[in-house]
Amino acid sequence: MREILHIHGDQCGNQIGAKFWDVVCAEHKIDVTGKYTGDAELQLERINVYYNEASGGRFVPRALLIDLEPGTMDRVLMARSSGLIILFLANLVSVITGRKDTIPRELS
Repeated sequence: MREILHIHGDQCGNQIGAKFWDVVCAEHKIDVTGKYTGDAELQLERINVYYNEASGGRFVPRALLIDLEPGTMDRVLMARSSGLIILFLANLVSVITGRKDTIPRELS
């Protein structure tokens, strides 16, 4: 069986990715806590395509979300906490280096 890693980038990509995980979680019967709530053996047999199994029987989406603006990731986290999407960002890394804007400036 193949494994899929989803890479979502920038604001639009992360928002679309969040909706994608909403749909995949509903199809595979994964609730907002990461627990499997279905009763079909076939779903559990193929769940490793999109998810890694974590401790306590939780399933964690295999995804990488990248953005230059931390505010986008905050919106994804707020949506998660309201129960709209399921993204367990246990390994969230926020790195800001250099200038905080991407607008080129003229040298004086």
